[in-house]
Amino acid sequence: MKLLEERIKKDGIVLPGNVLKVDSFLNHQIDPELSKAMGEEFARLFGDAGIDRVLTVEASGIAIGVMTALTLHVPLVFARKKKSALINEPIYTHRVFSYTKKEYSDILVLQKFLPAGENVLIIDDFLANGEAALGLARQVQEAGSKGGGHGNPIK
Repeated sequence: MKLLEERIKKDGIVLPGNVLKVDSFLNHQIDPELSKAMGEEFARLFGDAGIDRVLTVEASGIAIGVMTALTLHVPLVFARKKKSALINEPIYTHRVFSYTKKEYSDILVLQKFLPAGENVLIIDDFLANGEAALGLARQVQEAGSKGGGHGNPIK
Protein backbone atom coordinates (compact mmCIF):
# COMPACT_ATOMS: atom_id res chain seq x y z
CA MET A 1 0.00 0.00 0.00
CA LYS A 2 2.19 2.72 -1.38
CA LEU A 3 -0.37 5.43 -0.56
CA LEU A 4 -0.35 4.47 3.13
CA GLU A 5 3.44 4.23 3.20
CA GLU A 6 3.71 7.75 1.80
CA ARG A 7 1.19 9.08 4.32
CA ILE A 8 3.07 7.48 7.22
CA LYS A 9 6.32 9.06 6.04
CA LYS A 10 4.59 12.44 5.75
CA ASP A 11 2.40 12.51 8.89
CA GLY A 12 3.34 9.54 11.08
CA ILE A 13 5.28 10.13 14.28
CA VAL A 14 7.49 7.53 15.94
CA LEU A 15 7.22 7.78 19.71
CA PRO A 16 9.56 6.31 22.33
CA GLY A 17 9.19 2.56 22.56
CA ASN A 18 8.87 2.33 18.77
CA VAL A 19 5.18 3.24 18.78
CA LEU A 20 3.90 4.69 15.51
CA LYS A 21 1.39 7.50 16.01
CA VAL A 22 -0.99 7.95 13.09
CA ASP A 23 -3.80 9.77 14.83
CA SER A 24 -3.95 12.56 12.25
CA PHE A 25 -5.22 10.24 9.50
CA LEU A 26 -6.09 6.76 10.76
CA ASN A 27 -7.24 6.37 14.34
CA HIS A 28 -8.35 9.66 15.86
CA GLN A 29 -8.96 11.79 12.82
CA ILE A 30 -9.77 9.63 9.81
CA ASP A 31 -8.89 10.38 6.21
CA PRO A 32 -11.86 8.79 4.41
CA GLU A 33 -10.13 8.75 1.02
CA LEU A 34 -7.18 6.85 2.47
CA SER A 35 -9.52 4.45 4.31
CA LYS A 36 -11.43 3.87 1.07
CA ALA A 37 -8.21 3.13 -0.84
CA MET A 38 -7.08 0.67 1.88
CA GLY A 39 -10.48 -1.04 1.84
CA GLU A 40 -10.35 -1.37 -1.93
CA GLU A 41 -6.85 -2.84 -1.74
CA PHE A 42 -7.91 -5.42 0.87
CA ALA A 43 -10.94 -6.28 -1.27
CA ARG A 44 -8.62 -6.75 -4.25
CA LEU A 45 -6.25 -8.96 -2.25
CA PHE A 46 -9.00 -11.12 -0.71
CA GLY A 47 -11.71 -10.81 -3.38
CA ASP A 48 -11.26 -14.39 -4.57
CA ALA A 49 -11.26 -15.87 -1.04
CA GLY A 50 -15.07 -16.14 -0.79
CA ILE A 51 -15.30 -13.80 2.19
CA ASP A 52 -18.69 -13.86 3.96
CA ARG A 53 -18.00 -11.15 6.52
CA VAL A 54 -15.30 -8.79 7.78
CA LEU A 55 -14.33 -8.70 11.47
CA THR A 56 -12.37 -5.98 13.27
CA VAL A 57 -11.96 -4.42 16.73
CA GLU A 58 -13.42 -1.09 17.76
CA ALA A 59 -12.59 1.67 17.20
CA SER A 60 -9.57 2.13 14.96
CA GLY A 61 -10.27 -0.83 12.70
CA ILE A 62 -13.83 0.21 11.87
CA ALA A 63 -13.05 2.76 9.14
CA ILE A 64 -10.81 0.40 7.17
CA GLY A 65 -13.09 -2.55 7.91
CA VAL A 66 -16.23 -0.81 6.70
CA MET A 67 -14.56 0.24 3.44
CA THR A 68 -13.34 -3.32 2.89
CA ALA A 69 -16.77 -4.80 3.66
CA LEU A 70 -18.47 -2.23 1.42
CA THR A 71 -16.21 -3.12 -1.50
CA LEU A 72 -16.69 -6.87 -0.89
CA HIS A 73 -20.47 -6.42 -0.40
CA VAL A 74 -20.47 -8.26 2.93
CA PRO A 75 -21.33 -7.22 6.51
CA LEU A 76 -18.79 -5.75 8.90
CA VAL A 77 -18.77 -6.90 12.51
CA PHE A 78 -16.63 -5.24 15.15
CA ALA A 79 -15.56 -6.67 18.47
CA ARG A 80 -16.41 -4.38 21.35
CA LYS A 81 -13.94 -3.56 24.10
CA LYS A 82 -16.58 -2.87 26.74
CA LYS A 83 -19.75 -4.81 27.48
CA SER A 84 -22.84 -2.66 27.15
CA ALA A 85 -25.91 -3.06 29.36
CA LEU A 86 -27.77 -3.83 26.13
CA ILE A 87 -25.77 -7.00 25.54
CA ASN A 88 -27.74 -9.84 27.08
CA GLU A 89 -27.23 -12.50 24.43
CA PRO A 90 -24.52 -15.17 24.03
CA ILE A 91 -21.10 -13.74 23.17
CA TYR A 92 -17.62 -14.82 22.18
CA THR A 93 -15.03 -13.13 24.34
CA HIS A 94 -11.24 -13.15 24.55
CA ARG A 95 -8.77 -11.21 26.66
CA VAL A 96 -6.17 -9.24 24.71
CA PHE A 97 -3.30 -6.97 25.67
CA SER A 98 -3.07 -3.51 24.10
CA TYR A 99 0.52 -2.65 23.19
CA THR A 100 -0.19 1.09 23.07
CA LYS A 101 -2.43 1.30 26.16
CA LYS A 102 -0.41 -1.24 28.17
CA GLU A 103 -3.57 -2.86 29.53
CA TYR A 104 -5.74 -5.91 29.05
CA SER A 105 -9.30 -5.78 27.79
CA ASP A 106 -11.91 -8.34 26.87
CA ILE A 107 -13.05 -8.09 23.26
CA LEU A 108 -16.51 -9.45 22.61
CA VAL A 109 -18.76 -10.25 19.68
CA LEU A 110 -22.39 -11.34 19.83
CA GLN A 111 -22.54 -14.94 18.63
CA LYS A 112 -25.42 -14.14 16.28
CA PHE A 113 -23.10 -11.81 14.31
CA LEU A 114 -20.42 -14.46 13.88
CA PRO A 115 -22.27 -17.54 12.62
CA ALA A 116 -20.66 -20.91 12.00
CA GLY A 117 -19.48 -22.05 8.61
CA GLU A 118 -18.41 -18.69 7.24
CA ASN A 119 -15.20 -17.39 5.73
CA VAL A 120 -14.16 -14.35 7.80
CA LEU A 121 -11.64 -11.68 6.85
CA ILE A 122 -9.98 -10.09 9.88
CA ILE A 123 -8.99 -6.46 9.44
CA ASP A 124 -6.79 -4.84 12.08
CA ASP A 125 -5.46 -1.30 12.01
CA PHE A 126 -2.05 -2.17 13.49
CA LEU A 127 0.08 -5.18 14.08
CA ALA A 128 2.00 -4.17 17.20
CA ASN A 129 2.13 -7.49 18.99
CA GLY A 130 -0.71 -9.31 17.24
CA GLU A 131 -2.89 -9.70 20.33
CA ALA A 132 -6.04 -8.19 18.81
CA ALA A 133 -5.69 -10.23 15.61
CA LEU A 134 -5.13 -13.42 17.61
CA GLY A 135 -8.16 -12.68 19.80
CA LEU A 136 -10.31 -12.16 16.71
CA ALA A 137 -8.96 -15.34 15.12
CA ARG A 138 -9.84 -17.28 18.27
CA GLN A 139 -13.39 -15.91 18.12
CA VAL A 140 -13.72 -16.97 14.48
CA GLN A 141 -12.47 -20.45 15.36
CA GLU A 142 -14.76 -20.68 18.39
CA ALA A 143 -17.71 -19.73 16.18
CA GLY A 144 -16.97 -22.67 13.89
CA SER A 145 -15.93 -20.47 10.99
CA LYS A 146 -12.60 -20.16 9.28
CA GLY A 147 -10.26 -17.28 8.66
CA GLY A 148 -10.42 -16.14 5.07
CA GLY A 149 -7.40 -13.94 5.61
CA HIS A 150 -5.93 -11.22 7.76
CA GLY A 151 -5.50 -7.72 6.46
CA ASN A 152 -3.23 -5.36 8.30
CA PRO A 153 -2.05 -2.14 6.68
CA ILE A 154 0.66 -1.32 9.22
CA LYS A 155 3.12 -3.96 10.43
